[in-house]
Amino acid sequence: MESRHRRVQRIVAATYLGIPLGLLAVVALIASTGSAAAWIGCVVPVAMLVVGFVLRRRHRYTPRWWLAVAGLFGGLAGLTVTLFPLAVGVWWPAILALPALILGIVGGLMLARAADRALLVPFDPELASTPYELVFRLRGVPLAAVLVGADTVTLQSHPVPRSEQQVRRYPLSAITLTHEFDLSGAERLRFPIAVTHAVATEGPAVILQANGDDWVLPTNQATTLIDVLAQRRTP
Repeated sequence: MESRHRRVQRIVAATYLGIPLGLLAVVALIASTGSAAAWIGCVVPVAMLVVGFVLRRRHRYTPRWWLAVAGLFGGLAGLTVTLFPLAVGVWWPAILALPALILGIVGGLMLARAADRALLVPFDPELASTPYELVFRLRGVPLAAVLVGADTVTLQSHPVPRSEQQVRRYPLSAITLTHEFDLSGAERLRFPIAVTHAVATEGPAVILQANGDDWVLPTNQATTLIDVLAQRRTP
């Protein structure tokens, strides 16, 4: 488990610190070809580095934030690399600003997904005894996820819930049933929280009962979710 933790944290560090450091190196190289005023451009990657340093300490065990930060940093890096050359009189990279923005976001998201996979796949029962808040994506429900903390399980339809209707949280002690089964894709799923653009899909799912609520959670990591809940519910 220790080696997995180190691998995950290396990827998180590459996201929160590596992207700003790489961008700082590129900006400094470009600035060195221009006037002294061009060095002001280093403010952007330096600010990202400071923010990344602070957030990494806060988010190191909360994977739900990795995706957002990785996408933001990747997108900013892509834009800066293509637009900053304007400061030294080089115009043509600006044409690539939109593709660079998209590529940066995708690259950042891939880093975050890699950290998620390194943490969860294959599932290790010892994960339940770590401080990680484990995130399980819901298939067919964009942005929705199940968050399993040390003492609670949270279901939310948005990474940053904007209303009480988008999130529901239960203490692990309130869970009365977890059961894995397969969806055919023809079922009409009911969600006690507000979701948008839910699409019925075929594949594994988890029935979760807590405080009288019944949930059908379509997730490709159904077995892992049940195992984590079982481990963290055990005194």
